[in-house]
Amino acid sequence: MSFLSALFGSKNTTDTGNIVILDKNAYATAISDPKVQLVDVRTSSEYNGGHIKKALNIDFFNASNFRTAFEKLDKNKPVYVYCRSGARSQKAAKKLVAMGFNEIYDLRGGYNSWN
Repeated sequence: MSFLSALFGSKNTTDTGNIVILDKNAYATAISDPKVQLVDVRTSSEYNGGHIKKALNIDFFNASNFRTAFEKLDKNKPVYVYCRSGARSQKAAKKLVAMGFNEIYDLRGGYNSWN
């Protein structure tokens, strides 16, 4: 984060430690990299009803599978998470920080803001 954006804030991002909340446009640009770790933390029925292309589905509410599935991802590479509205992905992001992930990006407003 630059000195000026730290001082005055940025309307595109909100930085909360290792978790950066991106608006739809910044998120879309960031996930355009084909190697990105993109994770939808909604339930499988929500995911099956529509999701961001190439997103992996890891249900936040399935605690044991959540940990197991995220342990298969690279903790040293950025991970992009989203849910329906942004609340679950924030909780998921906090869990990921505790699991040792260094760089987590969350979609402001969740999948609702994507469409």
